[in-house]
Amino acid sequence: MTQYLVAIYRPENYAPAVSEDEAMGREIDALNDEMNAAGVRVFAGGLQPESSATSLRLQPAGKVRITDGPYAETKDIVVGYSVVRAKDYDEAVALTDGHPIFEQDGMIEIRPVFKMEA
Repeated sequence: MTQYLVAIYRPENYAPAVSEDEAMGREIDALNDEMNAAGVRVFAGGLQPESSATSLRLQPAGKVRITDGPYAETKDIVVGYSVVRAKDYDEAVALTDGHPIFEQDGMIEIRPVFKMEA
C-alpha cells in the first residue's frame, strides 16, 4: 500500500487554544481511533505555532541561510499531519471524509510519500 501525507492547514496565526474546543478534540481523537482500528494510520502529530519554525534555504554561494519563521508564500500554515496507508489516492481522500478541520475553514492536502529504500 502507498503511504500518503495528510497535511492539515489553518489560517496564518492560528491559535489552537482559541479555535479548538473539547468537542473538536474528541472528534479528532475519534477519527484517529477509526484510522488506528482500520490499520491505515502510520503516525500523526500536531505542530507548534509557526513562530517556532526555522527555514533553511541554500544560497547561490553554497551556504545555507537560516531564518526564523516559516517563509512559504502562503496565508495558510501546516498545523498537523498524519501519514496513512491507502491502496490509492481515492481511498486516501476518503479517509479524511468528515474531518473536523473542515468545520472551521481548514484545508487538508494529501500527497503520496516517496518510497525510500533503507
